[in-house]
Amino acid sequence: MIRTAESVSPRHPDKICDRISDAILDAALATDANSRVAVETMGGHGIVTVTGEMTTSKYVDILSIVRRIAGEKYGVQVNVVNQSHEIAQGVDIGGAGDQGIMVGYACSDNESMIPQETYLSRSLCRFIYDKYPYDGKTQITLNEKGEISAVVSSFQNAESTALAKLAIEWADKEKVKLPSSGLHFNPAGDWSLGGFDADTGLTGRKLVVDNYGPRIPIGGGAFSGKDSTKVDRSGAYMARRVAVDLLRQKGAKEVYVYIAYAIGVVEPVMAVAIIDGKEEQITGYDLSPRGITEFLSLKQPMFEKTAEWGHFGNGFIWDK
Repeated sequence: MIRTAESVSPRHPDKICDRISDAILDAALATDANSRVAVETMGGHGIVTVTGEMTTSKYVDILSIVRRIAGEKYGVQVNVVNQSHEIAQGVDIGGAGDQGIMVGYACSDNESMIPQETYLSRSLCRFIYDKYPYDGKTQITLNEKGEISAVVSSFQNAESTALAKLAIEWADKEKVKLPSSGLHFNPAGDWSLGGFDADTGLTGRKLVVDNYGPRIPIGGGAFSGKDSTKVDRSGAYMARRVAVDLLRQKGAKEVYVYIAYAIGVVEPVMAVAIIDGKEEQITGYDLSPRGITEFLSLKQPMFEKTAEWGHFGNGFIWDK
């Protein structure tokens, strides 16, 4: 099976938006652990807009957060209101903040327990970003033997020759072999205009990068800017934790976990795992939103870091 996955840097416009949304969440949780937050950010071409819902007991300085992450030169529009009481009434009794399907995954491809093509594309992106901390993307293709057959790397303010040299250094570090062809470094030409100056960004537009790469299905819900009552985030984190646990307990090659919820209902309507192709019911876990929040300590202000390099395989509590 030929497999391809991409990664983007924290300065990609979509990732800037994810980071702003999660920094706002962190700021609310830092002073009120029971904050209800669902904020979206859009930025580009001189303007950053933050909108959504937030119910919290303390003031959150959204303007300062946006300028810390995006920079001082952008105009900022904020339109944030309290959570709808009709949504809140279901959450207040411990029910899910929305309906949805969450997918968790773990495999034995590498120490991060994520698909190898995703692991490698992320690893290369981080390696280049250490040298060029700007807007950028990487992409890795693996052939049927699991060998790298193509590499794509496009980074702001980095010459193609520099990217080629870094790829060689990265391959040596990762102990992988680069192909003799299929190497594309800034294939459209070297570039210096990036981030919000070149393109627009939006919270939740890099869902596949945030999850496990295109080979693994996703439930569909975005993570960033949402507190743990939103099960599209907390449920996905718990699904990953269950998948990791089962992978280790069963000595499996790969595990898929599917959990589904109804809005305002405490217990999931579905909770199944597929372990090396065999389906079984998930037992022994509290899968209620409150149970997940307590088990994974999701009322702590820790989410801005999750928005940088993907939500799984980076050593978070749901990865362990």
